[in-house]
Amino acid sequence: MTARRKIQISQPMLVGREREYVLQCLDTNWISSIGEFITRFETTFAVQAGTPYAVACCNGTAALHLALIAAGVGPGDEVLIPALTFVATAGAVRHCNAIPVLVDVEPDTWNLNPELIEAAVTTRTKAIVPVHLYGHPADMDPIREIASRYGLAVIEDAAEAHGARYRGRLAGSLGDLAAFSFFGNKLITCGEGGMVTTASKELADRVRLYRGQGMDATRRYWHTVIGYNYRMTNVAAAIGLGQAERLDWHLARRREVAGWYHRHLESYQDLFQLPVERDDVAHAYWMFSVVLRNADRDDRDRVIVRLAADGIETRPFFFSVQEMPPYADCRGTWEVSTDLAARGMNLPTHAALTEEDVAFVCDRLRAHASGLSRVGAHALVGRV
Repeated sequence: MTARRKIQISQPMLVGREREYVLQCLDTNWISSIGEFITRFETTFAVQAGTPYAVACCNGTAALHLALIAAGVGPGDEVLIPALTFVATAGAVRHCNAIPVLVDVEPDTWNLNPELIEAAVTTRTKAIVPVHLYGHPADMDPIREIASRYGLAVIEDAAEAHGARYRGRLAGSLGDLAAFSFFGNKLITCGEGGMVTTASKELADRVRLYRGQGMDATRRYWHTVIGYNYRMTNVAAAIGLGQAERLDWHLARRREVAGWYHRHLESYQDLFQLPVERDDVAHAYWMFSVVLRNADRDDRDRVIVRLAADGIETRPFFFSVQEMPPYADCRGTWEVSTDLAARGMNLPTHAALTEEDVAFVCDRLRAHASGLSRVGAHALVGRV
């Protein structure tokens, strides 16, 4: 009997010197949070983010928390974030005892809508956190202009945007600080890991201080602030360095996979809204995502179940933040975010895919979407 085909939503690709570097850690006993691979990974990644400084930490949420702390976000401050994002964006704000203020997103890029930001600014607003959702950079120049006018920090949530570009500039260099994730499903991975990037030595020093329990850099065991144990291990950094050295390869493979999806789905835009890539950006394609037209959440979920029966793993879009119990008290209106969250889905996106795999996914997706009988009531995204 032939084994049933199984296509995973994501899959890490260890195609560089990861094994060599990890064995070097084991052979030398440098396996904890001190070692040459941490420095090498930070140095390499800083170049890849277009910044002078990069600070490694244990995961992407910790990176975002550290960036917010370094920017001075504290109790009672308000931080503007997109309503459509992974919950860690809002959680990191709450970890600072600050208040996430949700702003709706653009219907085509699915990113923070700059036209809606100014109306959300109050005297308590401290920072803006644009998210480069699924790898497409947010429209950063108008965001930076508004932030400059009101004296706000800009912190990129670049967890999904390694190597993406906006108007020729790299994700990670577009704000005062940026936070990256190296979770196992990201474009490059450490298994778990994060990075904060910045052009400011002062901010980088603050990130390092809070990352390492608040211990003074020049006086051992003298702690000047209440910090966190957010350090990365040398073993994780060894894997990260091996991955980062092949970043261009990982990016090229994602773009190839995205090209296959576009080719196989472009004639079916009556069924799907496909991801855009604006003329002034280079999409990282962490995920190739689609939004079902003429559908609702139940329809989308049925398609996901039917694809799973075909051996194809997919995922729904993130919930709009205010839909979840801890954030039900957030203020604002988020029609586009709520609509996208109900009808969007991520398709398998990783470097191990073949065009045959992608063609199979697209064939089954078209079949199941064509079979939907319900005509959804929402039209916000359907007009894009």
